[in-house]
Amino acid sequence: MTASVLGIIGGSGIYDLPGLEGAEWVHVDSPWGAPSDDLRIGTIDGLKVVFLPRHGRGHVHSPSDINYRANIDAMKRCGVTDLVSVSACGSLKEELAPGTFVLVEQFIDRTFARPKSFFSSGCVAHVSMAYPVSPRLVDHIEAAARAEDLKYRRGGTYLAMEGPQFSSLAESHLYRAWGCDVIGMTNMPEAKLAREAEICYATIAMVTDYDSWHPDHGEVDIQSIIRVLHANAHNAQRLVARLARDLPRSHEPCPVGSDRALDHAIMTAPDKLDPALMAKLSAITARVLGD
Repeated sequence: MTASVLGIIGGSGIYDLPGLEGAEWVHVDSPWGAPSDDLRIGTIDGLKVVFLPRHGRGHVHSPSDINYRANIDAMKRCGVTDLVSVSACGSLKEELAPGTFVLVEQFIDRTFARPKSFFSSGCVAHVSMAYPVSPRLVDHIEAAARAEDLKYRRGGTYLAMEGPQFSSLAESHLYRAWGCDVIGMTNMPEAKLAREAEICYATIAMVTDYDSWHPDHGEVDIQSIIRVLHANAHNAQRLVARLARDLPRSHEPCPVGSDRALDHAIMTAPDKLDPALMAKLSAITARVLGD
């Protein structure tokens, strides 16, 4: 079986991952451009862990400017089999108070200014996004959250907005009417690209505020968010460390096919594949098309 490699993408407030043994920052070249930062690679109890700060150290990248393709491609090139997004978000439900970790199940993508696929003319592919997270990976995250006695809820829909501005009051009420649970700016197209790269993906959405809909909280206050971010970051580090210690060392097949998403997905005839695009896709399509 394939050895498990745990990837962690840290969102706002999480720019490093303490506790990695033998860790070093490693530059990873990607044909899709520069990732958000170097990747910090080390081990936890013998498990290889690859960490990437999504916004870069010092929070230098806006959500719309993140090179999501380069980030996921770099994770793939480092051998990541299971990828966990740790992301700050706003709550759209009264019961999801700041400080709660939501183990997201579904996404609604309202972003519009970002490249969303590795594939295009010259190599057309369509992957299923019906079940965008790997339930087996979420099982392990939930077990780790219980072991660390963290406040969490499993399940829920994440509304991905473009940003960088927060929602208007009308938008916030609209997303609540749609049944969404949390709102953020970064998990799309990240989840779509992870599926195309055949990496099992899951999201830990860390609630920092009530968005703008809540009558007792009013507009989003960035200073209040930062205070909650610091507390969430400490808990997230505990959760990730526990997950790494307990994750099986051999990668388990994904029950929804995340790790075989390209089976039958590529539509372009072999003799019509664009060589330049295929060179860029070398890490993504290696399993189905060869190195």
